[in-house]
Amino acid sequence: MKIGELARVSGVNVRLLRYYEEQGLLTSYRAGGGHRHYTADAPTTVAQIRTLLAAGLPTKVIRDLMPCLLGDGPEVDACVLGHLRTRLDDLDTRIANLQQARASLNGLLDASMQASRRMPSSA
Repeated sequence: MKIGELARVSGVNVRLLRYYEEQGLLTSYRAGGGHRHYTADAPTTVAQIRTLLAAGLPTKVIRDLMPCLLGDGPEVDACVLGHLRTRLDDLDTRIANLQQARASLNGLLDASMQASRRMPSSA
C-alpha cells in the first residue's frame, strides 16, 4: 500500500509516517517512480507504535522494543518487562514529585491570598 492509503487506514498523517520511518520504526520499499510502499501489516505496526508512544515511550526506546512485540497487539516479550517496570517506577516518582510541588504551590497561594485579605486596602 502507498503512504496515503496507510495514512487513511491508520488515521496517522503522512508526515508522521515519514517520521516513524526516519526513526527506524516503520519500513517501506520504493517502487517505480520512487513512491513509498508498505506491506499489509504496516497498519498493525503503526497501531503498535501509537500505543507505545501513548505509554510515554520515546521513539528510541520503541525502536529497541519493536523486535520484542508479540502478535498484533501491544504485548511485549517477557525479556523487556523489567525495562517497562523501571520506566513505570520512574513515571510514578515524577508524578509523586509533581503532586508534592502542586501541594506546595497550592499552600503558597492559599497563604498569600489569606495575607492579602488581612492587609488594609490602600484605596
